[in-house]
Amino acid sequence: MKQNFKINYPNSEKVYISGTLFPDIKVGMRRVSLMPTVTVHEGRKITTANAPVLVYDTSGPYSDPNIRINLANGLPKLRQDWMPGRKGTQHYYARHGIITPEMEYVAIRENMDNAAHGITSYITPEFVRQEVAAGRAVIPCNHRHPEAEPMIIGNRFRVKINTNIGNSALSSNLEEEVEKAVWSCKWGGDTLMDLSTGQHIHETREHILRNSPVPVGTVPLYQAFEKVNEKIRDLSWEVYRDTLLEQCEQGVDYFTIHCGIREKNVHYALNRLTGMVSRGGSIISSWCDIHHEESFLYTHFDDICDICRQYDVAISLGDGLRPGSIHDANDQAQFAELDTMGELVQRAWDKDVQVFIEGPGHVPMHKIRENVEREKEKCHQAPFYTLGPLVTDIAPGYDHITSAIGAAMIGWMGTSMLCYVTPKEHLALPDLEDVRNGIIAYKIAAHAADIAKGFPGASIRDDALSKARYDFRWIDQFNLSLDPERARAIYEAANPHQGQFCTMCGPNFCAARISHGLCQEREEKH
Repeated sequence: MKQNFKINYPNSEKVYISGTLFPDIKVGMRRVSLMPTVTVHEGRKITTANAPVLVYDTSGPYSDPNIRINLANGLPKLRQDWMPGRKGTQHYYARHGIITPEMEYVAIRENMDNAAHGITSYITPEFVRQEVAAGRAVIPCNHRHPEAEPMIIGNRFRVKINTNIGNSALSSNLEEEVEKAVWSCKWGGDTLMDLSTGQHIHETREHILRNSPVPVGTVPLYQAFEKVNEKIRDLSWEVYRDTLLEQCEQGVDYFTIHCGIREKNVHYALNRLTGMVSRGGSIISSWCDIHHEESFLYTHFDDICDICRQYDVAISLGDGLRPGSIHDANDQAQFAELDTMGELVQRAWDKDVQVFIEGPGHVPMHKIRENVEREKEKCHQAPFYTLGPLVTDIAPGYDHITSAIGAAMIGWMGTSMLCYVTPKEHLALPDLEDVRNGIIAYKIAAHAADIAKGFPGASIRDDALSKARYDFRWIDQFNLSLDPERARAIYEAANPHQGQFCTMCGPNFCAARISHGLCQEREEKH
């Protein structure tokens, strides 16, 4: 396995902002240096400096040139010194009026340098505490994953994205999945889920966790299913419980658990156009049908919460009956499960366990708002976490686009985290390039949602890039983009002269160039 992964961004440096309540906290960000704007006035060249731009950064130590990376040893344990004596969860401390280091960390991270721009932000450590206490926000941070940098999921904060990685029985291996995890952090994945179902599940997860600066989630049912040789009948609470404990001990930060499936509701999904499309949901539904009883995930939910509380593992209530086509969106099966989740949310909070809600899936645009409003009502405003949704089903190979459309809309309407979709959705296991394309599509969706909902400072980067574009500062335009490498490669392939125009318009039809001329003529006349 490659040992010395490093992440580099053009014209960028890693910078840190220290805490106030906890001075030892150092929150990493990326600072992009910009070239000056050069103009000509009355024959004189005038150079005007452009301030650097801070960018939210998920790359962790991989982009810090002063930290040596060795994947065999794992990343530095950022939060190790925060742990001694800690017994409660983030929800517990928040309810008791205690601000933790993680709460100040995410407040700094969300705000970045808004104050320097004169932007007033409501996000303070105390505000973070209040949102976590109310259950409207989650900070997934298992005590046993000290390598992770704290981040927050909630609709009053930046919209986050999750990336799915993991091997299957037919494809990929440990080294490839660790590389995908680092690759995800480079392009901006806020969390990642290891959905491995093939060989060496424990070992793959261990390497990912020890080298992940972002929270890691899993679906424990997958490994439990492997332990019973993929025989649904043989699944049991005891096997599942042992799997939970194993993964908690390793450091998994959140679990997707399909607790909302009730035996009485399974039949609602059987007459659909596309039946059940959730792996976990179909397995648990089949178990209920075989045994003619409630799922052990539902009957043992309090026991699950007791285990998660010990480690501060968040629960992501999985949507096992989510629709797999726009035809089935917002049907009785989907909403019956959502209603059960609302009951479970309150039970989790009663045990000081952090919890958020998973949502669909495949939903046409005119049905998206109903999903958000019903989740807020039934699930007491717990954070909403959705896959897309895909707004049409006719574009296999392009479902990162069909789903990013829905993701931007649902993020604007109040969803807190978006689960990315790659071009290979419904077709194959994604490779590195698919992960990159999926993340960029979802970074666009999440950022567009932040702008639409008026998140403080959301458009700083847009304004800086737009100014660079108008100034013909091509390098700055590339470096401020979500994918500097691709933007630069496309431009250079088509514009060998790199002048004050591109091949879209050429020199004489370039609107920006003509506009500059108009401004210069106006100044000279006055």
